[in-house]
Amino acid sequence: METVKLYSLPYREAKTYWVASLFVAGNVVLPQLCHLIPQGGVMWLPIYFFTLIGAYKYGWRVGVLTAVLSPLVNSALFGMPAVAVLPAILLKSCVLALVAGFVAAKFRRASLLLLAAVVLAYQIIGGLGEWAMTGSWQVAMQDFRIGVPGMLVQIFGGYLFINRLIYK
Repeated sequence: METVKLYSLPYREAKTYWVASLFVAGNVVLPQLCHLIPQGGVMWLPIYFFTLIGAYKYGWRVGVLTAVLSPLVNSALFGMPAVAVLPAILLKSCVLALVAGFVAAKFRRASLLLLAAVVLAYQIIGGLGEWAMTGSWQVAMQDFRIGVPGMLVQIFGGYLFINRLIYK
């Protein structure tokens, strides 16, 4: 079995910002494609996809840059996510980046089980945070009702990206 290379890029390297900008671009394009489908954003959760890959493959710093910039750029350019939901999406994105970076650093491999754990962890922690912000359990747990296809894409697609497409 081939070993995948995982990194932890520091903020002082230009490569960190270059790599993060590529993942931000992916998190801008993918949501636009998903929004062509009715409720595509809430079903496919595209704003998180490249944050997961960036944080897992290149470390939490790339992940946090991607997590913060992706929703802000999307909101500024396209009005989605709406400003009212930005705090919850930023929270979930940052939790995802930190959890993915931690798991990758601790286990030094990318398996379906580890990626599933990362996705569940950010959804649970982020959902609890969103519940605290909004006071609505239904809104906070919406991803578990509607976004399961997106979570599955994050797990399986993330695995393929990390282990097959950018494994070096």
